[in-house]
This record gives sequence, C-alpha cells and structure tokens, in this order.
Amino acid sequence: MRLILFGPPGAGKGTQASKIAENYVAAHISTGDMLRSAVKNGTELGTLAKSYMDKGELVPDDVIIGIIKDRIKEEDAKKGFMLDGFPRTIAQADALNDMLAAENESIDIVVSIEVNDQEIIGRILERAKIEGRKDDTEDVVKNRLSVYRNQTEPLKTYYQSAGVLAEVDGMGTIDEVFERIKTVLNEVKQ
Repeated sequence: MRLILFGPPGAGKGTQASKIAENYVAAHISTGDMLRSAVKNGTELGTLAKSYMDKGELVPDDVIIGIIKDRIKEEDAKKGFMLDGFPRTIAQADALNDMLAAENESIDIVVSIEVNDQEIIGRILERAKIEGRKDDTEDVVKNRLSVYRNQTEPLKTYYQSAGVLAEVDGMGTIDEVFERIKTVLNEVKQ
C-alpha cells in the first residue's frame, strides 16, 4: 500500500503514523525526520536544507522531491510506504505522481486527519507546556495553521478529484482515531 498521511499541525499525524507503520506499511517516510537527520549528520543535503531552515524558509521543492525520489526507490519502500510531511504543495504532488507513474505505480489512499482549529491550538499549547517549548505560542500556532490552510490544504481537493482522499475525524482518543483510520485502510487493502 502506498499512502499519504495528511492533516494540520497538531492533528496527531506523528502518533497515528507510528500505529499505521506497525500495521500497514514497510516504510514510514517522514520528510521532517529525514531533514533533521541530514542536518544533524552534516550531509551535503543537510547543509543545504539548514541554510533554508535557519532563515525560516521552506526547503525548495526540487530538494525535497530529490530526497523522496531516492527514498521511495529503496528496497523497503518497494513493498509499500507512508509519506508523512510530503507532498505539501500541488507541485510536489505532481512530481510524486510523475515519479510513481514512471514505475507504473500510484498513491492508493490519502488519509486526512480532520481536527478543528480550536482543538489544534489547545493541543499544541498543551504540548508546548508539557515539553517546555517556548516557541509554540498561540500566535505562532495560528500562523502555522494559516500557512497550512493556504499552502497545503488545497491538496485535499487535488486528491479528492483523483478519488483517493479519505477524511477521518481526528477528535477523540488516540485509539478511537486509529480505529477510524483502520476502517479506511482495510477497505483499500481489499
């Protein structure tokens, strides 16, 4: 199965990604994890990515697309994968479609975890308090949500028109949300 996990910051993607990876896919591909690792290890890509990240800019599409292109060719990803943090723009989605089409493959499902803004703000502020993060203020969270709504949310329409979007209610306990995701994924496996 080739799937994309999608949703606003604070929707619980990281938590659900771990559960999905345990049960459904061979490779959990998180662009955020890959970039942080590359920066930490001082690789050429990491140095390039850090130059953008330090300025608060998004890493350019061509860099991210190159990372993903290499990663989905690895052996474990050939059996199926979950993309977490990619694509974030229509251009990235088009590039992903081209990569997969070259291998006669396509995305099987896009799971969009839906959570209202007030709940997201509350979750992130609570997490910031617990983790002692001073950078996640209400204004910062609202800005992140605005960026998500403007730049990434249009992908919902993109994947809905492709017939692969499944919206899942992200309210409730971790297990309740995972049960909803399992229902959607089990339908795809059949």
